[in-house]
Amino acid sequence: MVALGERFVGNDRFIFYLGDNMVVGGVRRFIEEFEKSRCNCFLTLAKVKDPERFGVPEIRDGRIVGVEEKPAHPKSSYAVAGIYLYDSSIFDAVKNIAPSARGELEISDAHQYLIAQGKRVGYTEITGWWKDTGKPTDLLEANRLVLDNIEPAVRGEVDPRSVVAGKVVIEKGARITNSVIRGPAIIGEGCVVEDSYIGPFSSLGNNTAVRGSEVEYSILLRDCRVTNVNIRLEGCILGNDVEIVEGTGKPRVHRFMIGDQSRVELV
Repeated sequence: MVALGERFVGNDRFIFYLGDNMVVGGVRRFIEEFEKSRCNCFLTLAKVKDPERFGVPEIRDGRIVGVEEKPAHPKSSYAVAGIYLYDSSIFDAVKNIAPSARGELEISDAHQYLIAQGKRVGYTEITGWWKDTGKPTDLLEANRLVLDNIEPAVRGEVDPRSVVAGKVVIEKGARITNSVIRGPAIIGEGCVVEDSYIGPFSSLGNNTAVRGSEVEYSILLRDCRVTNVNIRLEGCILGNDVEIVEGTGKPRVHRFMIGDQSRVELV
């Protein structure tokens, strides 16, 4: 991905921010530290419990002397977070590395190349909240953080039989009928919630419908349908255009269409 930016970036210094990373407070301070350091490459680091999932720096005497991608035996408890700052020397690095055993050009190998070439590789530690949303639990936690900071707003329709409590955003075109919405929660544009309960830390994407069901601490993307499910959905992530409905045919069976890396828990 870095290589694709060369013709746009040219010789300018730039920040490369992976979209699945979240950090509280923004990135301004990292940019300011990078500018002051005059490093060729500036990495953000975060202490983690499972560094083997990430690129891991080896730090010696306050300097990064090596970076290894997903090592079996990490040389520090830090992960290289997905916020990198570079000058144009990174483009030379990505042109001079080979695919890893996974068949990918690893950004950690590019960082190691810069170190081997004598380039200045600096770092700063992220001391606040940071999350790499590479796992479903991380995504739910990031969603929780975002919802905790929303400002309530009701732009859709809420009928008199419904209760909306706490910090809740109901977008335009959404209809809430005979239901309880307990925030923090976001109900997207065009959603329908009927005879249902939407609990804290839930996000419903646009045009999603929940009828006769309960949802809590979950993310439902756009165009989902949850209908007459007789047990609460909790800790769920549903992709676009997913349906969970009560089966009506005979024999009574569970019927699934499951994509890669999915998890289903039955009770």
